[in-house]
Amino acid sequence: MNSRRATNPTPLNPSRRNFLRTAGAAGAGLALGAERVAASKGAAPAPPVAAPGGSLVPGAPTPGRPPAPKRFLILGGTGFIGPHTVRYAVERGHEVTIFTRGRADADLPDVERLVGDRNGDLSALEGRSWDVVFDNNCQNYRWAQLSTELLKDAAEQYIFVSSISAYAIEGMNFQYKDRVLWEPAVPEDYPRFEPPEDWADGDEAHYGLMKRLSEDISHAAFPGRTTVIRPGLIVGPDDPTDRFTYWPVRIEEGGEVLAPGNPDHSNQIIDQRDLTEWTVRVAEEGVMGDFNGTGPGSRLSMAEMLYGIRAVTSRPVKFTWVPEDFLEANDTRPWRDLPSWVPGDELMYVDVSAAVAAGLTFRPLATTVRDTLDWHRTRPASEREQPRAGMSREKERTVLEAWHAS
Repeated sequence: MNSRRATNPTPLNPSRRNFLRTAGAAGAGLALGAERVAASKGAAPAPPVAAPGGSLVPGAPTPGRPPAPKRFLILGGTGFIGPHTVRYAVERGHEVTIFTRGRADADLPDVERLVGDRNGDLSALEGRSWDVVFDNNCQNYRWAQLSTELLKDAAEQYIFVSSISAYAIEGMNFQYKDRVLWEPAVPEDYPRFEPPEDWADGDEAHYGLMKRLSEDISHAAFPGRTTVIRPGLIVGPDDPTDRFTYWPVRIEEGGEVLAPGNPDHSNQIIDQRDLTEWTVRVAEEGVMGDFNGTGPGSRLSMAEMLYGIRAVTSRPVKFTWVPEDFLEANDTRPWRDLPSWVPGDELMYVDVSAAVAAGLTFRPLATTVRDTLDWHRTRPASEREQPRAGMSREKERTVLEAWHAS
């Protein structure tokens, strides 16, 4: 694993075939949107704060500041983080357009709905303009190529929701099980995945590289006008992955709960409402730059997360902390069998100080847990009975019995 730190990447080469081979575009540019808003009202701009890379951005956006209405285009809007983004933006007084395939239904306010396909049919967006574009559902860097090429002169700001998976860190296993991270390990200038030497535009890319390429494409099309947000594990109500929901549901059941490894291992999650609301406020203020968007704002250990969940439930619970070596020997895998847990992995403790300085706030863990459980109870029985992540109760009992017998 590469642990060195790199400087912010350089701008992309415009050659269509080779431009993605170069290092990515600069992570932070000057943010002018809020200054324009303040000037239009006769007020002084908010005091600047430092963004990753040393650029200046307006003062950190705050939840209570009345926004100046803007026109938002949200590419997506009906998935996991889309609906709350839409609702929050409308509540803040913005004019919202969503662009979807028209196949999914969601409980959304009265917004303009455009239908198309990011694989090639963007005709509904032609000839239109918006203040800010939110790209929060990009599953393929080719989608980013098409949307940024069409919209680069049609909006002032492009917000690309990426992932901390863009960082060049291989893991999701027991490789660093004996390491406990006490300080943030991954700042925004940490090396990201590089394309292979023989890579050419149009080739396939794995998830982390796809996000990195899409970031670079966004910066190249909107130089100095791009905001890249790299979330970690997004959790809370409406999360279809069960990668966090497993723990509140399991702990609420009570009894003996298998807790993984060293209780001091670091962990990070972010409530989807904290992420999406901050993203809207970033758009309101025209904050540009690259940000790690996870949380909380201070270090969270696995023990703190599990006992914090326990505080919201009422049934008797006993945590049995089973060492990593035993879990590995008994084919009990991080992230899949034991979600939201990869022992000693750098991606479980990235630096979020820049995002906090730019206004990212966090609701209490208890609120996230309680709301997640309330939502989970409304899910179809098939989803509740067949979660997408986490070990079965049978496997948990088998591993616990083996541990006690050892």
